[in-house]
Amino acid sequence: MSRSRPRKGDPLARRVGRALRQMVASSSAREVRLAGEAAARMQQPITTGRQIVVTSVRGGAGKTTIAALLGAAYAHHRADPVLTMEADPTLGTLPLRAGATSLRWTMSDLARVVEPSMRFDQVIGYLVALPEGGWLLPGSRGQIGAQVGLEAYQTVAMALRRFFAVTVVDCATLPDEVARSAMAGAQARVLATPATVDGVVSTRAVLDWMASLPRPMLRGTVVALTATSANPGVDLAAAERYLRVGDARVVVLPHDRHVAAGGAIELGLLGQEIRVAVAELAGELLSQAVRG
Repeated sequence: MSRSRPRKGDPLARRVGRALRQMVASSSAREVRLAGEAAARMQQPITTGRQIVVTSVRGGAGKTTIAALLGAAYAHHRADPVLTMEADPTLGTLPLRAGATSLRWTMSDLARVVEPSMRFDQVIGYLVALPEGGWLLPGSRGQIGAQVGLEAYQTVAMALRRFFAVTVVDCATLPDEVARSAMAGAQARVLATPATVDGVVSTRAVLDWMASLPRPMLRGTVVALTATSANPGVDLAAAERYLRVGDARVVVLPHDRHVAAGGAIELGLLGQEIRVAVAELAGELLSQAVRG
């Protein structure tokens, strides 16, 4: 099957309109300022490895896409190593979204051989180098039925933390056991939420549950409210207000044609609006993780 040319995130009319606006005024100044502030937050010093977990209440919420976007953003802005890890027992699409051209060892494979004495150059022999930068550890090599168990996840997450400044973990949907354990052990968390009525209501229920725990997890949690189409089925501003529970933050990710195409994500093809939103999300998460 021939591969079609990747689509740019912004349609031609929007790109032309932006170019015209930039000719007559500095209309992009705010976007540039926000992106610069977010980049500075992504580049802040880290003394120990920070883990950011991405999950959702149901499938199709965009969690894997968000994990791939975050991994690429951190790898682009940071000079130290960044890892994106797939902790989903289902047949996930993280390798595709991250642009991996081949798969090597899985998380379960690495859990059987990893040792405290291993060096960084030995560890990366089990990982996949990504075209947008950073490294990938897949949950499977494309086999249906591959499992990511809790023990394997905890073993690998603990062993690799010292090698990577930032680790982004793409987890299964809640209430999966690995996802719950990963959320509890992470320094920051993302709840991927589609901009639909049922998606927003379900996520609000999870936020209320997180607030009721003996050790609440709302601090360090960011809701990524994703527009699944150019005309979302809910009022984004109203949904954003509804999802602000306790210390949880909300970042709106606008619809983008390149992201919606479903293939490998290329940062250079993202539209300006999603580029700024992803930078805001990544910067906020890392700030929360460093404080955590």
